[in-house]
Amino acid sequence: MRNIAVFGATGSIGASTLDVIARHPQHFRARVLAAHRSVEALAELCQRFQPELAIIADPALEADLRTRLLRAGLSTRAASGSDALNEAAAGSLCDTVVAAIVGAAGLESTLAAARAGKRLLLANKESIVMAGPLLLAALAEGGGELLPVDSEHNALFQALPGRAAVRQDSLAAAGVRKLILTASGGPFRGKTRAELGAITPAQAVAHPNWRMGRKISVDSASLMNKGLEVIEAHFLFAAAPDQIDVVVHPQSIVHSLVEYSDGSVLAQLGNPDMRTALCYGLAWPQRLDAGVKPLDLIALARLDFQPPDLDTFRCLGLAYAALRAGGTAPTVLNAANEIAVAAFLDGQLPFLAIAEVIESCLEKIPSEPVANLAQLIQTDLTARDTAQRMMRRLHC
Repeated sequence: MRNIAVFGATGSIGASTLDVIARHPQHFRARVLAAHRSVEALAELCQRFQPELAIIADPALEADLRTRLLRAGLSTRAASGSDALNEAAAGSLCDTVVAAIVGAAGLESTLAAARAGKRLLLANKESIVMAGPLLLAALAEGGGELLPVDSEHNALFQALPGRAAVRQDSLAAAGVRKLILTASGGPFRGKTRAELGAITPAQAVAHPNWRMGRKISVDSASLMNKGLEVIEAHFLFAAAPDQIDVVVHPQSIVHSLVEYSDGSVLAQLGNPDMRTALCYGLAWPQRLDAGVKPLDLIALARLDFQPPDLDTFRCLGLAYAALRAGGTAPTVLNAANEIAVAAFLDGQLPFLAIAEVIESCLEKIPSEPVANLAQLIQTDLTARDTAQRMMRRLHC
């Protein structure tokens, strides 16, 4: 029996995780559920799963959560704030943490789980983009397991040789030549820059294949999501930037591929459903029914691949540039992107200007070697402030 903490329980990853947990009560139990501000939704999940602890990130909402739990007759304790998240991640209630809090807000609890030696199912790519060296050090300190549940990195994990620890000692020693991440291309695949000038938030979040939150949907539309995944793959698998390729694959059936030195290419295929990767991470090294329908290759008929359009979708190239710069540059990239995407979703910034804001921040803020968490938090704050000023200068 694995005892699970689901951070980001009311989001799309949380919903998929809890669906898998509900299918296998003999294997999994949700003992901690955490959400950002969705008190009503969190209380409803507590009625269904009856965890020992429910955490709302905003302390101002803790009293409301506690009242709802009491009215429902639940013994679930209520807590709030980042300290509660960190304590739960490291505490005795769980042996597995699903890190699905969106953005930089999930960093500290992810590090806490790693230091405590938990099985960490990483859905929060921003944590490793911001603080890859610190996360790897925390994993080494705690002796736990990191299993990626982004569909692409989970696919790489399945296609690579190795063990519980994701990071390979040497890809070359394993005969690996390339890691190939697939991208759906998002809702704007094939469009020109001129056609993207008047894109609305509603259009950007309408992903053709995946059901995701608003922020990650915009990242997919701009190809920044793939850029963040390139950086994530670098840290997870000790891959150099030139060893990581991206191909556009509109069907989202091939989730990633590994090219070996003997000419073999191993791919992981499946319907676009996050429950596959989450179930694999929760049950590893076993395989359980995730509730995902079987892949019908005959009905699918074809699989298409094409290169990404780096001139139109500049965010992917900016992510490669940040990775090559190293140090704190990925932290700057992530922070600037979060600010720019939030402004776009609020109607304050054009879609194409997201890349302009990120590029300006990378040029303005020099990269430094990663030293500690305090430095990264300060870099994150500096980048956010710089992004706000750049937006006012460029478009507002």
